[in-house]
Amino acid sequence: MTKIHYWSTVNQNEAQGDTSGHAGQDYRWNRSVFSLATATERITTEDLDMRDKTSNRNKKIGIPRRTFLGTALLASGALFAKGPSVIFGAQSPTSSNMATNLTFTLGGNLTVNRVGFGAMRITGEGNWGWPTDRENALKVLRRAVELGVNLIDTADAYGPETSELLIAEALYPYPTGLVIATKGGLSRPAPDQPVLNGRPEHLKQALDGSLKRLRLERIDLYQLHMVDPKVPLEESVGALKQMQDAGKIRHVGLSNVDQGEIARARKVVPIVSVQNRYNIEDRNSENVLAYCENENLGFLPWFPVGGDGGLKPENPLNVAAKAHGVSVYQVALAWLLERSPVMLAIPGTSSLAHLEENVAAAKLHLTPEEWKAIDAIAG
Repeated sequence: MTKIHYWSTVNQNEAQGDTSGHAGQDYRWNRSVFSLATATERITTEDLDMRDKTSNRNKKIGIPRRTFLGTALLASGALFAKGPSVIFGAQSPTSSNMATNLTFTLGGNLTVNRVGFGAMRITGEGNWGWPTDRENALKVLRRAVELGVNLIDTADAYGPETSELLIAEALYPYPTGLVIATKGGLSRPAPDQPVLNGRPEHLKQALDGSLKRLRLERIDLYQLHMVDPKVPLEESVGALKQMQDAGKIRHVGLSNVDQGEIARARKVVPIVSVQNRYNIEDRNSENVLAYCENENLGFLPWFPVGGDGGLKPENPLNVAAKAHGVSVYQVALAWLLERSPVMLAIPGTSSLAHLEENVAAAKLHLTPEEWKAIDAIAG
């Protein structure tokens, strides 16, 4: 039996209608245990840890997105008034690492802004069904594109299928240059109960379903959501290679993998990106990030902040947020972007206000001292 620990969210302001994942939400460590002895794995998506081989490395100190640092200020409206040309416009030197570019090119021909949008949170509660406010979800997607976002990450398991359908409803016909990245390899029979399925026949069916829902003839970036231990990795990515050869996939990516799995997959099909859990506190994928840097693969961090581990109010994140007049979450995103030039942040939200904050983080530059102090939080 393999134990998988995962993050759950406790929404303290649900009565006030705040389900965005920013204000009023507290991340807590949920030590639920799932049996992986059956033919397929049952896990939680997005807030899962790496599989058994990495779960023993998980260390949580944690940083809440909003709540425990109540003095953090929201960003001023100045950036938003001038639109995406300001947010993704002229560059200024970063203060710490060499990550000065605001764009990254996937596979040599897909140039995207380094702050994208993760479309998991636009679905219903428990990542199941339609959102309570469907029109708001459509507005968030449209506003993301208006702000200059040209990378949207989703998956057939989000909803299931709901996220992809909403993206098409909001944005089709798609603007030139918009990259939609989706994932396959999970089915979802009930809320918060995805089941791993890396069988080639399932992946082919999943891709065809995503193409239909997204109203596309080809997916720009199709990612294996997670390696199914019941199916040889080579068979799973081999199916993706066949679909790429058939013209249904432009580029292939991986999610929730280790360095060895990336190397194995690349022997079968070119890989352009990796999506793993990574944030200021959780550096379990540090070696994967280094591998991506060396090989010029895009790295998409999910769960970019972490959970509440009891940091003191005057911690480096809060200090930097006060100094710049922004939110703690923006500081965390800015740290990620400066951490590596291959980092492609995909924060998700169902709130228009938080969406604008997230996108504005692309123009926030930390001082060398701020960046180093935040970097040291992980110990």
